[in-house]
Amino acid sequence: MTEQTSKQSLFEADAVRGLAHVFVRDLVVDATVGVHEHEKAGPQPLRISIDLTVREIPRSVRDDLSEVVCYEDVVRKVQAICSDDHVNLIETLAERIAASCLEDGRVRAVRVRVEKTEAFAECASVGIEIERLQAVT
Repeated sequence: MTEQTSKQSLFEADAVRGLAHVFVRDLVVDATVGVHEHEKAGPQPLRISIDLTVREIPRSVRDDLSEVVCYEDVVRKVQAICSDDHVNLIETLAERIAASCLEDGRVRAVRVRVEKTEAFAECASVGIEIERLQAVT
């Protein structure tokens, strides 16, 4: 298996391995983030996307939210993290988001993309994308 193949399959549903793919696409939030003085003066819009590889619970007859990783909970956590105090680096923000997702033991891996959408007029966005894995216990 090539590195590219294994990387692509990390964030895809996989019945053989019992994995599901939960995602949040293009969540727009305001956050006070950046190292420049004008960035410290007030919030700026960020676009955040999250991919989660989730260990599936064997199918049951229950139709219960407690059996799944809830994307609404993920969105609310991201909003709370982004409303906290000023952060210098979007890398720090991405790490905090990833860590909050990995608090759920069913999450095996997380990919977080944080984009500043108004940093430069010449481009749609700039940002960072990170991947983190659940610690093996």
